[in-house]
Amino acid sequence: MAAIEGDERVIATAQQIVRSLATTETMHKDMLRILSNFDNRFSSMTERLGIDTVSDIEDRLASAEEVVLRWDGNSSEVARDSMIWEGPPDEAASYLQAVDEVQRLTESLESISLTENHNDKSNNNDFHGSELLDRAQNVLQIAMARLEEEFHNILVQQGEIFEPERLYQMIHGPVSRVSFCSSRHEDMPDVASISSGEGEGDRDEDAQNLLVNTDNSGDLIIDLIRPEVIPDLKDIAERMVASKYERECCQVYSTVRREILDEGLRRLGIEKLSIEEIQKMDWETLEGKIKKWNQAIKIAVQVLLGSEKRLCVQIFEQLGSIQDTCFVETAKVAIMQLLNFAEAIAISRRSPERLFRILDMYESLSDLLLAIKAIFSDESCACIRAEADGILTRLGEAAKGTFVEFENAIQRDTSKTPIPGGAIHPLTRYVMNYIKFIFDYTDILKQLIDEKKEAIPRQLFDGFIEFAEEDRQGDHSNTSPLARRLLSITSLLESNLEGKSKLYKDIALSHLFMMNNIRYIVQKVRGSELRTLLGDDWIRRHSGQVRQYATNYQRSAWRKVLSCLRDEGIYIGGSSSSKVSKEALKDRFKSFNAVFEEVYRNQTAWFVPDPQLRVELRISIEEKLLPAYRAFLGRFRMYLEGVRHAERYIKYTPEDLENFIMDLFEGSPGSMHNPRRRTGS
Repeated sequence: MAAIEGDERVIATAQQIVRSLATTETMHKDMLRILSNFDNRFSSMTERLGIDTVSDIEDRLASAEEVVLRWDGNSSEVARDSMIWEGPPDEAASYLQAVDEVQRLTESLESISLTENHNDKSNNNDFHGSELLDRAQNVLQIAMARLEEEFHNILVQQGEIFEPERLYQMIHGPVSRVSFCSSRHEDMPDVASISSGEGEGDRDEDAQNLLVNTDNSGDLIIDLIRPEVIPDLKDIAERMVASKYERECCQVYSTVRREILDEGLRRLGIEKLSIEEIQKMDWETLEGKIKKWNQAIKIAVQVLLGSEKRLCVQIFEQLGSIQDTCFVETAKVAIMQLLNFAEAIAISRRSPERLFRILDMYESLSDLLLAIKAIFSDESCACIRAEADGILTRLGEAAKGTFVEFENAIQRDTSKTPIPGGAIHPLTRYVMNYIKFIFDYTDILKQLIDEKKEAIPRQLFDGFIEFAEEDRQGDHSNTSPLARRLLSITSLLESNLEGKSKLYKDIALSHLFMMNNIRYIVQKVRGSELRTLLGDDWIRRHSGQVRQYATNYQRSAWRKVLSCLRDEGIYIGGSSSSKVSKEALKDRFKSFNAVFEEVYRNQTAWFVPDPQLRVELRISIEEKLLPAYRAFLGRFRMYLEGVRHAERYIKYTPEDLENFIMDLFEGSPGSMHNPRRRTGS
């Protein structure tokens, strides 16, 4: 180490002697030659000085300057109208050689200038190092401006614009290659045309089929720049960074790539919207944008951002921190635009219809969170990682809050208008279809509804515990929090329906209403994954409820009809051995006819939507009414034979009643004079 420092001092001293004694270029050159022959340590002095002579400095600089100025747009019309890298390859190579030469000369002249300023501040010899340095720096500045322009042009002209539908298919299906279109070509169809197949077969002839790679994380990596121009971009970037123009290089790179990435998001249906604009949208519009967001963020993270990062590595690898800086400056606007949309949804009004779209967003972001953190792993991206974590948490809170709002909405539904005909209430359909859809999100909701954190309101669960106690003895220790939550919701619904059933003035219709609605609930549970969650015991209990409501309906609706077919009050002496009172018998038949006709008029307008239940109910009525009517006719028909206008009293045969019963529960009033005469339905 000491020997090296000694050599440095010897060479520095020799340099000072040469500059002090040499009064002409010839003497300067001769002295360098003598010293070099005297000791080989001095053979490197010309390199330390940067050049051999002032003449050599000027000659080399002039040669490089000529090449640089030939492509200076301020002094050449040809340079303004042409691009170096669009011409012959040797032209670009020649220009890079000239730039390299100017860089070397500038560095050498800067070294000489520093040495002169340090060792010979008073020397006014003929060596014009400072003038040459200014000239070299000016040429270098012109060269950098040109390289920046060329860099920009290659990035723009050679960038690949993806087709959204192709990338979507790649993510959701086995595709090994993807079609691209140069940014110079006409627009490709937007992602909305994926499902319709629009745009197929109408591709620009110059569209390229570029190979798609898969990185170690499984994400798809595509070529965002034509591979053949990557070395050119790398060459330019290396010169700009070496000349301390990394800021300009990064700025032009990130500006171009950011615009292309923004255009990519636009093609995916993502608009630049403020939180206020998003929150003011009607739900139908917003729901469509959420669906596009779910597609877009998957493509953006799994394909585009990973590919952007790889592109930065390809161009700026081994050039220091500019690699990370360029990527962050390119990608942060896009990822924040996507995250901000999710943020707007997370803090928006919570209403039940939004739950599934919020869960979609939560699932998408949750699935992509590790990929986002891996892509934005640099220390400078800590805020992006934290923002993604925070928004995922807020989406989860929004989902849980919306779920609670769904429960509250069931409780708050206090509509006072009874459903015509005792049909299925819209609330029943809404709640059961809602619960059925929840099963598409079982895994997510199990994560969000944690038993230790989620306390189910006691009033929601009490109804279920009370009803189930006889079968389960109130033991729900093995029931998952989600299952308990859904059980509580069905209990809430049943309680609400009980209240709505009291709106009917006819108690029989009240029972029919409950029968229809509980039947609908049971059928929804039996025909879906709800059966696994709620269990067969739940189905048996509620099927028993349906039967009980049907029994209660029949008792209430047909008690008066059947009471007309009893013997009490027909015999004069009050005993079956006594004489029949024809007047009482006439009144009894007239009462039966009137009551039955009233029941017919009412119950043909009542509605049992379940075909099987409708048939079962009619059969059950027939089994009770027809035998009783036949028996009554058998006992008393003879007493009215020969009576004037007997048909006014015995108006209907058992077959007539059977046909009339077949008209019941169709939901539209029937006519006794024009019965539908159905034999089944």
